[in-house]
Amino acid sequence: MDTNRKKTVIVIGGGYGGLRTVAQLDRKEECRVLLFDQNSYHFMQTDVYELIANEKDFAQVSVDLFTYCSGLPDVSFHKEEIVGVDFVNKRVISSTNRYTYDYLVLAVGARTKFTSKIKGLLEFAHGVKSLPQAMHFKQQFEMSLFKKVQESGTVCQPLSIVIVGAGLSGVEIAAQMASYAKDFYCANNFLCRKLNIVLISSGKTILKGLDSYLVKHSEKVLQDLDIKIRYSTRVTAVNAASVTLDNGESIDMDFMLFAGGIEPSGLLEKLQLEKNERGFLSINEYLQVQGYENVFAIGDCATLYNNDKFIAPTADVAEQMADVCVTNIMRSIAKKRLLKHHISSRGVLIALGRKRAVGKISQFYIRGYIAFMMKKLIEKLYLYRLNYYAKRGCRKIFEE
Repeated sequence: MDTNRKKTVIVIGGGYGGLRTVAQLDRKEECRVLLFDQNSYHFMQTDVYELIANEKDFAQVSVDLFTYCSGLPDVSFHKEEIVGVDFVNKRVISSTNRYTYDYLVLAVGARTKFTSKIKGLLEFAHGVKSLPQAMHFKQQFEMSLFKKVQESGTVCQPLSIVIVGAGLSGVEIAAQMASYAKDFYCANNFLCRKLNIVLISSGKTILKGLDSYLVKHSEKVLQDLDIKIRYSTRVTAVNAASVTLDNGESIDMDFMLFAGGIEPSGLLEKLQLEKNERGFLSINEYLQVQGYENVFAIGDCATLYNNDKFIAPTADVAEQMADVCVTNIMRSIAKKRLLKHHISSRGVLIALGRKRAVGKISQFYIRGYIAFMMKKLIEKLYLYRLNYYAKRGCRKIFEE
């Protein structure tokens, strides 16, 4: 066996964790890296609220994976859907090929959970976890605004939106749509300015699990934006024009956004690996999946704990997991002892409409325009880093 040959590291998933992993592994003399994704782009889900509210177009919330990986000398991108993994023979299986690996990183993320328990949910609700879903919802929102403009001077019925799920995505999208719609109607001097947004939370509060200061401030801003919040409420059925709640009440709506939870991607269902009760991968303190020392899992597809405390999946946590994963792959190649992770959230920033946000960084609270600018800065730095490699890759491709 040639111990000097480069080790093949396969990364499945071009999300936050996957891209961080391949960037960190690039130029490691010991490795050759293959990134697989069924899409040709990376979607910045944390910016979806701006996409929907027309502050960014789809090109500003996505990065081409072909050009990005071309800008990384030792990384190659394969636009293929992985349909299975042979862990015994160390092979990933796509619909057309098989690829052998020395190390495998599962970074396949998660998808919106359209539960069958809610009648009509899949047919009549929108999700925003993927770029096509977000684009479709954005178009529906814009068309609804346009229809209200057409009604001006006649009978103007309110534009009614129901958002199910009061986590980060639901809160940010509700605030951004309310702010955008008000500015849109006022700036263009339209007569019809009515907008009803109902945010439905299954718990006694919004933003479950977050700091009480962030929750209270966010609730106040949502109320100032005339967003109605329903607490301890669940949806039981959806049709084209209304939502039925568990108390029997029916709410008329033009469309509904479902941000009520996530579930594992389709690939995870096919893999014979240890999972928790929700179907997400179980990993150890080194981020390895149970039973395979050369297989790691990062990001939303894995359940992460730090000293028995659950760590909520975020882009920040996914990138931290990628850093630990790369460190342990390199230590494994060098036959050194792996390092335990000590990952925790480094902070959170919540967008609450145009030029407003609230956040907690380390132990410090910030809000208003300062928090908004900090969130913008972080988003721009992230995009700058990705575009640096994408532009370099684009030049390389056209020069060949």
